[in-house]
Amino acid sequence: MNSTVGDLEGNLHKIQGTLALARKQDVDLIAFPELAITGYPPEDLLLKPQFIDDSRKALDEVIALSRGLTLIVGFIDRDVALYNAAAVIHDRQLVLIYHKWCLPNYGVFDENRYFSPGTRPSVFKLKGVTVGVSICEDIWSQKGPTTAQSNSGAELIININASPYHLQKGRLREKMLSKQAKENRVQIAYVNMVGGQDELIFDGGSLVYSKAGKPLARAVQFEESLMAIDLSFDRSNAIHKGKEKGKVQKNLGSTGGDFPKIGKPDLDLKIEKKRVILPLPGLAKTYRRDEEIYQALTLGLSDYVLKNRFQKGVIGLSGGIDSALTATIAVDALGKENVIGVFMPSRYTAIESKEDAEGLARKLGLRLMTLSIEAPFQSMLDLLSKPFQGQYPDLTEENLQSRIRGNIMMALSNKFGWLVLTTGNKSEFSVGYATLYGDMAGGFAVIKDLWKTSVYRLARMRNAKADAPIPFRVFKRPPTAELRFDQKDQDSLPPYGILDPILEAYVEEDKGFQDIVAMGYDAEVVSKVIALVDRSEFKRRQAPVGIKITPRALGKDRRMPITNQYRTMNQSDTVHKNTTTAKKGRIKIA
Repeated sequence: MNSTVGDLEGNLHKIQGTLALARKQDVDLIAFPELAITGYPPEDLLLKPQFIDDSRKALDEVIALSRGLTLIVGFIDRDVALYNAAAVIHDRQLVLIYHKWCLPNYGVFDENRYFSPGTRPSVFKLKGVTVGVSICEDIWSQKGPTTAQSNSGAELIININASPYHLQKGRLREKMLSKQAKENRVQIAYVNMVGGQDELIFDGGSLVYSKAGKPLARAVQFEESLMAIDLSFDRSNAIHKGKEKGKVQKNLGSTGGDFPKIGKPDLDLKIEKKRVILPLPGLAKTYRRDEEIYQALTLGLSDYVLKNRFQKGVIGLSGGIDSALTATIAVDALGKENVIGVFMPSRYTAIESKEDAEGLARKLGLRLMTLSIEAPFQSMLDLLSKPFQGQYPDLTEENLQSRIRGNIMMALSNKFGWLVLTTGNKSEFSVGYATLYGDMAGGFAVIKDLWKTSVYRLARMRNAKADAPIPFRVFKRPPTAELRFDQKDQDSLPPYGILDPILEAYVEEDKGFQDIVAMGYDAEVVSKVIALVDRSEFKRRQAPVGIKITPRALGKDRRMPITNQYRTMNQSDTVHKNTTTAKKGRIKIA
């Protein structure tokens, strides 16, 4: 299910439509994702009492729609505290509420800010089958709710999720679910949200595992779907690990859970159904690495545009690889009729850039506007000639051009309601190779979490399709901002094949100077790159939101202070130049 945060009516409508489909497939039980009613993450909407009240009214409407079915649906529960909760609803009655036990508080997660943890991993019975309910992070906990529930007789665990996507996370989930199912001897249905929410992508791909740890079914990734599966239960092995109950209580007793006694009265359906046993749904395909990233980017962009009620996106086309890939993703996500390209040449723009921007626009079928910035650039130079008198041209004049382009893009956005899609990549954002209020100006940064080398790789993958929209020359020309004559990115930065691994080690893996040098990189280059990253935090803080692809994106994943005097130690800074002589009662710190 693709929920929208705060759209209680829309989310309720989706649930209602899905229940109609479920009835046609004659299901006994249907599970919806974590916080399906409110969308995830609702963040500080949770601090608004009216929002909590309204979301509970929406749950009451879901209860009224549940005739003849058992539902598990994510919602917000409130007593003296707030809980991330799952409601078990049976034939128009709310029969059980489960509170999420393990609250994640790392990376993009901040659940301790809003919720209190649950303490009781309850089970219930449906048609004689003992079922345990858990929420997202709970299933990752070894000796957590899954173990407690299996020790109390659970044969099936329904785990509802809003599990954000990052590259290769699907493999981690499958490995974890296989282990949990096998170790606890339970079948597991892992139900995941799908869709884009600001920088987050939820990739769906719900899973069902046998108690032998084997995958029985996998839903499609990046699409809403209803996957129905018939499960049978072998009662000859329904003896649980009673000898371990004391151990479980010892490990988990601090939460207040009385694990051997958990349980609720049977919720057996009173209406007998004539069932047609469905074949196993099978395992939907998984995408290769770059295809998976591309699917995530198109879903993230389309949902951001549609959920924020934009209709069109506008992109500054430079003739380079970043804007070419961004435009291609935009056309695939929104349709060519909803994407406008703007080419803004200056005195430094090469004819090849013009030809490649026009060629891309033709291949994609998008509208292209050409607006020269030469006149406003010269006007700005004239205006500033007196205060700049005696000063040599430098980055200031280069950035004027970028900021003029940013003004033009924002003016088009204001006039026509188009969303400005920026084209900066993770390599540029990391080292500050971007102009504040210039090429950084915009509403959504589509490739913000892609390294430059990944941009090339994704563009080649997309160009392998029949339409091949990106001109071949774009892959061959050296990257350039074209803000001065014969400018190349490598005038200011190491080659991206060297830069990106250094950045990945420092930004994503938190490796220090010596560790990165030990990887085989030149010490002077590493020192320069680290310094660029450290002093560019103020720019990143003002960058538009962009789609999370890597395990550690620039934004909520990496929260560095702007005012920050700590620097990774290297061979050149064993003593700070401004350190004064140590005095009594003080420590001299190098």
